[in-house]
Amino acid sequence: MRTHLKMMVCAALLLPAICQAQMPHDAIYMNKNAVCVAGLYGHSTWSQYWENSLKRENLNIGTHTTQSVMVMPAIGISKRVNVILSLPYVWTSTSAGNLLGQRGVQDLSAWLKVNAFQRGGFSVHAIVGGSLPMGNYVPDFQPMSIGMQCRTLTGRLLLNYKHPATGLYVTTHGSYGWRSNIRIDRDAYLADDRIYNVNQVNVPNTYDAALRVGVLRRKWQAEAFTERTACLSGDYIRRNDMPFPTNNAKATIVGVYARVQPRNIGVNARVGQVIDGVNTGQSTSYTVGLLYLFNWKKP
Repeated sequence: MRTHLKMMVCAALLLPAICQAQMPHDAIYMNKNAVCVAGLYGHSTWSQYWENSLKRENLNIGTHTTQSVMVMPAIGISKRVNVILSLPYVWTSTSAGNLLGQRGVQDLSAWLKVNAFQRGGFSVHAIVGGSLPMGNYVPDFQPMSIGMQCRTLTGRLLLNYKHPATGLYVTTHGSYGWRSNIRIDRDAYLADDRIYNVNQVNVPNTYDAALRVGVLRRKWQAEAFTERTACLSGDYIRRNDMPFPTNNAKATIVGVYARVQPRNIGVNARVGQVIDGVNTGQSTSYTVGLLYLFNWKKP
């Protein structure tokens, strides 16, 4: 099934400055002339999945595992404009059966994050991002595929309120994601109960929404979150069949995130659990990361 991992991490170097983990779904920014390089490891497993809305298991697969390592620099163009890049290496495996896992470089992603409005503790952020496939992986060999092999473009609106004295914050966002068609190594395929005699597949567009509540202090951060991701169209996994890129995948995820960063170097961790879904695995995932900052600002 489509394994949905969200990863967070940041790192620090050179000057005794504080680098706070930032991602395209938060209201944290790097200062101008600062580059925060993130290194992280992610791990996700599931043994049960939703075939359409039917929750079941497949003994020919057993437990499905996705692992990844990622480099993620966050660049401070100004105090209110940041650029975030990421490039993961992903590999998959199962505990039973004879399906061979895939491994390789996945997609290069880039995000532009702008603090468009700020008044007191309330802020509005406009975020746009996209991705390009970098590896020659197979997108339609699911659930062993490491990606969809499609180009993406995402627009996001994020609202945040942080209490100035206590550091308590609430963040919410909504996004729309466009995904390009892909080409597969076959002359025909079955989708929407129809046979398409072409090698080009229409991958459904997506949306997501999230709510995050936490505390952000100078040296540490703690957060609880819930996320909803879903396709805007698509078909369903047929009984006892394999997933396919046209499937309408949906998932609701809950989890926690924490970061400790007393000075330059920090560590963080994220744990997520899929509690409800359609055409997706009921995965448990965790991410751990190292934070390190390059700051070239003159004294």
